[in-house]
Amino acid sequence: MVKICPECGGEMYYDKKGFYVCLKCGLTISKFDSNIKEVKEKNLTEEDKKKEYLKWWLSSKKK
Repeated sequence: MVKICPECGGEMYYDKKGFYVCLKCGLTISKFDSNIKEVKEKNLTEEDKKKEYLKWWLSSKKK
């Protein structure tokens, strides 16, 4: 099973030290952190996802 980077969508691989590393952006997360993110994403409703995106979109326009 290929893991997808939560930041850039790139492919991640599992290294010897127990971390997932993104081949595209270099993001490094532990297996534990990866599992927490997957559970959180499953529990988000569509409305929650829209609110999170709107919050991100509005904050990025200020910079």
